[in-house]
Formats: sequence, structure tokens, C-alpha cells
Amino acid sequence: MATSIETQAPRSVYIHVPFCRHRCGYCNFTVITGRDDLHASYLKALEMELRRLDSPQQVDTIFLGGGTPTQLSLTEFRSLLDLLQFWFPLSDDGEFTTEANPEDITAETVQLFEEYGINRVSLGGQSFDESKLKLLERSHQKQQLEDCFKLLKSMASVSMDLIFGVPGETLEQWTTDLQSLLTLGPTHISTYGLTIEKGTPFWSRFKKGDWEEVSDDLQRAFYLTARRTLTAAGYHHYEVSNFSLPGFECRHNQAYWFGDPYFAAGPGAARYVNGYREVNHRSTTNYIKKVLAGESAVAESEQVVGEDLQREILVFALRRLDGFTPEWFLQKTGVSLDSLAGPQIKRFVDQGLLQWSQGRLCLTEEGLLISDSMWPDLL
Repeated sequence: MATSIETQAPRSVYIHVPFCRHRCGYCNFTVITGRDDLHASYLKALEMELRRLDSPQQVDTIFLGGGTPTQLSLTEFRSLLDLLQFWFPLSDDGEFTTEANPEDITAETVQLFEEYGINRVSLGGQSFDESKLKLLERSHQKQQLEDCFKLLKSMASVSMDLIFGVPGETLEQWTTDLQSLLTLGPTHISTYGLTIEKGTPFWSRFKKGDWEEVSDDLQRAFYLTARRTLTAAGYHHYEVSNFSLPGFECRHNQAYWFGDPYFAAGPGAARYVNGYREVNHRSTTNYIKKVLAGESAVAESEQVVGEDLQREILVFALRRLDGFTPEWFLQKTGVSLDSLAGPQIKRFVDQGLLQWSQGRLCLTEEGLLISDSMWPDLL
């Protein structure tokens, strides 16, 4: 039976800006480096892709990701924002996020953010430790991060990413990273364990034996240290990898986790609209070539409806630490939680990985630590 989710109008949009100065060794995202000459044709292709919408669509959240959106010049960034202002007018209380590299933030950049209503900046900081930054192939320094927070003080929300589990990293280094960030007062913090993805430069070093991955026990200790340090400082651990001060949860990402539809455009961008999940061509040059030739940007398309969709919503909603009620799930999907996955849920509850708390189904701390291994059983 079709559910209302499949025909719900999206209220969020993601725009992928693929340009970077340098591809970091751990990155497996859709990025292209050293091709500033493609900025103009990318913007033209993006404009042509958005024309397929036929008419502007009001949204509640906009997220500019990458790549590095701030790799565009101020003039180019303004052109991008003009394009979005036309096609995706933001609701009065909307959230407008851009990712940014610390070395790109200047007073002029912040002024442009303010002019176009960007009210949330997500910094790819990763660490304050010089040795970690060097290993991660990041080009900024601790002082630049501190300067960024001063420049961004007018933003309603400033988020920063931190990476743990770098080869050779100690718990002391990780604790210092957490404390260094807390002194700057971000409204939102994302923490990620370093993953060595096949196809990345780091993968080659790992396969050659230059590196050893951090042990599971140490990864666990890093994660729990972050959880306990940040919650003790007043941050709400609201999703597996995300913490925020109360009221500063990322609304855009929550749209994903609640299974809501969303628009997306740009190389490699994935959208979910009218029951279909579509992914654009990942190659930036191929994306530009196809769109400018009047062809579709879409490389993959699949219909996600019925039980497949219901199970995806179950897994995404469980990533949120507050969990959900059976009533919410029934209203959202049109099926009861018990009829969809009753036996699997009971098994995870019996194993101490899920729990019922005040009528809500949610992860336990033990479940939180191994959640990625649980999802295949629920999909």
C-alpha cells in the first residue's frame, strides 16, 4: 500500500559543490581538485539542472555541501546563492547551512553569508592537533580555527567536525581536541571515527602496511570519551555521530533521518522525490558535459516504496538517540512496528542493544557502539 511519504512535497534541498584545493587522503566523496576553470560551467550546469523543476520550491532547509562550497570565489559563491534564492526560497524560520574550510573564512565571506541568510556554518576542522592535521592532510592550523569562530560569531549556529582514531592517536590527544573545541563554544559538534575507504590514498598506505587501523577497543574508548565529555558539557547526543546544544540540532539532517523527501542537485547528489531515489553522475566533468548538452544529470534511479521504504525509515529513525514511539511509526509509514519487524526488535531488546524508554524505542549505549552491524537485520 502506498504511503503519504511517497507523494509528500520535499521541504529540504542539498546542493553539491565538488571543488576542493586538495583531496584529503581519507576522502571518498565526489570532489575534483585543481579545476577552478570548471567553476563557471558547473554553475551553468547547475542552473540548467534546476530548471527541470519548472517552478520555484519553498523549503525549510538548504544545505551546501561538498567538496568545499567556499572554494568558489566570492563572486561565484554569490552567483550560486542567487540561483538558490530564486529556485528555493527559504521559509521565514528556515535553516541555511554551508560547509566551509577554515582557511576560506574571511570577514567578506561572513558578510556574504549574512546577506543571503546563511545562518549555519559547518566547519571541516577535524582536529586542533598539528600532528593529526598533518597526517589527515589538512592545511589549516589551530589558530585559524580559533580565528574562524571569532569571525563567525554573528552566525546563529556554528558546527565543527572532529575525527578520532587516527593511527598513533592517544586518548589524551583526543580529549585535548574535545576540550579545545569546547572552549570555542560551537552550537553543534560531529565526531567521526577515521575510516579507511577502498579507493582512497589512505587505503593504499593501509594495504602496504604503512598503517595499522586503531583497535576496536580503542575506537570504543574514543567514542565513549566523546559521548561523556560532550554530554557533561551540556550537549545533546541526538544522533549516532552528532551532538548539539539544545535547539541546535541540524534540521536538514533530521529530514533524512525521519525519512522525509528532499531535493538535491550537483555532481553525485542524491535526492528522494515522489518515491524515487536518484543519484547524479559522480564525475564533475561528465555531469557538466551531460547537463550542458541537455541530457539528464541522473546516473541511477530506483523506486523506494512499500516495505523497503518502511524499513529504511525504521533504521534512520533509530539513528536518533531519542528514538520514536510506535504511534509515530504507524502514522509515518502506515504499518505497525510489530508487524514490520517485531521479532528482530524483540531479539535486539533481549540482547540489550535496543530498549523501550518512556514508550519510545531507542538504542542502548551498547547498541550505539555496534549500531552499524544491526542495520542489515532490519533492512
